[in-house]
Amino acid sequence: MHGKTDHNAHSVYLMYYHLIMVVKYRGKVTDNPISERAKEIWEHIAPQYGIVLEECNHDIDHVHVMFRAQPRTELSKFINAYKSASSRLLKKEYPEIREKLWKEAFGSQSFCLLTAGGAPLEVIRQYIESQGVKKY
Repeated sequence: MHGKTDHNAHSVYLMYYHLIMVVKYRGKVTDNPISERAKEIWEHIAPQYGIVLEECNHDIDHVHVMFRAQPRTELSKFINAYKSASSRLLKKEYPEIREKLWKEAFGSQSFCLLTAGGAPLEVIRQYIESQGVKKY
């Protein structure tokens, strides 16, 4: 297994995700200070959900985040909590955001969440298919 595995008393798991969040109306508002503050907000909220930030970067109108999660993590609840808190705090702390967006919302309601890490699907498929086959 590649990457850092997590565990508890009964399980070992390696669950990486790639999250893409877009600014509402593709507003061109994300700069380095805003991105750094958004990262701080993430790191404040994430531990409550069993999430660990691995990598974060931005373009002017969207953000990419790679993170690890636990099997019990309710990803959609975390993402909604993060988007709500970050929108509220960023608009309060960076008034210029309000000037560049048409309405109150900072982020688009939609997001893209992809699983990441581990072996390619075909390698896993072959591994599963080979189970129970004697190799001698």
